[in-house]
Amino acid sequence: MDQPQAAPGGGASEARDKTPRTERGRRTLRKLLDAAAVEFGERGFHEASISAITRRAGTALGSFYTYFDSKEEIFQALVRYMSEQLRDHVTPRVQAAPDEIRAERIGLESYLGFVREHKEIYRIIDEAEFVDYESYRRHYETTVERIRQRLEAGAARGEIRADVGEIHAWAIGGMNVFLGMRYGLWDTDSDISEIARIANDMLANGLKKRD
Repeated sequence: MDQPQAAPGGGASEARDKTPRTERGRRTLRKLLDAAAVEFGERGFHEASISAITRRAGTALGSFYTYFDSKEEIFQALVRYMSEQLRDHVTPRVQAAPDEIRAERIGLESYLGFVREHKEIYRIIDEAEFVDYESYRRHYETTVERIRQRLEAGAARGEIRADVGEIHAWAIGGMNVFLGMRYGLWDTDSDISEIARIANDMLANGLKKRD
């Protein structure tokens, strides 16, 4: 069984700064997080183990305890890490869009592409609801907050309706999550640009019958 080592000086784990101070340390941390994504994604939180994570990462068991004190702690860090990876993948593409409507199309398309490359994200985020509810909720709240800010900026530029806000952002976020499940996890052959086009047309024009 994996046994955590005591923090230096016997203090609580949160009392010590475990941020890597060297590039080598940052590489090791990324290796551990990437390995944890595979381990948790394949085996789930309860079946995953610290020793398996370090084997996947090709690091010594002691290296794990340089950065984390428990399986729960690396899981919490992994949820943040994957949320940040998703943000860093989508945001530059969205920011380059010429207007808000196309920004949402590009955002969905890039999200679907990310999910196809990182299918484990759904299992990890779903498990976070039961392992670390705060991280689970933060993931969705921060993701939707970015959508809300985009919508309100687009409204301020006169590109979309002026009354957009939180409810619209959650509606778009929910649509993206379920499209990601359907066309990122279950169907990896459909053209994601066409999926994003159809969803974007619904955003732009609604479901009202056209004359």
